[in-house]
Amino acid sequence: MGRPSTRKRVRALGNSVRAKAPKVEKRHLDRERIELAALELVEESGLAEFSMRKLGAVLGVEAMSLYHHFPSKGHLFDALVDRLITSIVEPPGAKDSWRERARRTCVAYRALGLRYPEFSRYMIVHRMNTRAGLAWLESIARIFTEAGFDIETAARSFRSMGYYMMGAVLDETAGYARGPSAVDPVPPSEQAEIAPTAARMGPYFGREHWERTFLMGLDLLLDGFERKRVAACASDD
Repeated sequence: MGRPSTRKRVRALGNSVRAKAPKVEKRHLDRERIELAALELVEESGLAEFSMRKLGAVLGVEAMSLYHHFPSKGHLFDALVDRLITSIVEPPGAKDSWRERARRTCVAYRALGLRYPEFSRYMIVHRMNTRAGLAWLESIARIFTEAGFDIETAARSFRSMGYYMMGAVLDETAGYARGPSAVDPVPPSEQAEIAPTAARMGPYFGREHWERTFLMGLDLLLDGFERKRVAACASDD
């Protein structure tokens, strides 16, 4: 019997190598893995540059595989909003004072925005009309009504707190320091002459002062809410 052909020997050798090679286990693709990878990709490449195709490449799959879990990028982003918001929902029946609950909510929201600065710009303008988003809004609204605010004062306090915490996150992640500049800005040597008071304040505008400024403003805001609450309760007596 003659020797096997070269082609047969090569095929046999290939089969032997494949049999001995360790099998590479593919990670299961599920919603959680997709969401976490999407958040990371948004933060790395930017909100505007994100696409399902790029996400698929990161996960080692075709974009169509992602659509089995999320029908569109919008559905995926809704899920990301829900994931982040549910991490800071106030538990029902919290026994701390209304002021401490409100303060904790604002601090947690700011921390979330600073952790995900790119995606926070989407989250801030989201209408929060998913189930998780509405549950989050309800948890904040109830802080004021359970404290005894009448419905109008509660609504205005709720809205004002939203202005503050969302505006702070937007400013710190994508605001003044990263905003557009004049075509011909005033040279630093002249700025102090035109705006001397603002120039003296300048050292306190730096990133290292952001948290102290945020907390001071938040406490002043909550103090004002408390005065309104006390005044309203006194007028009811």
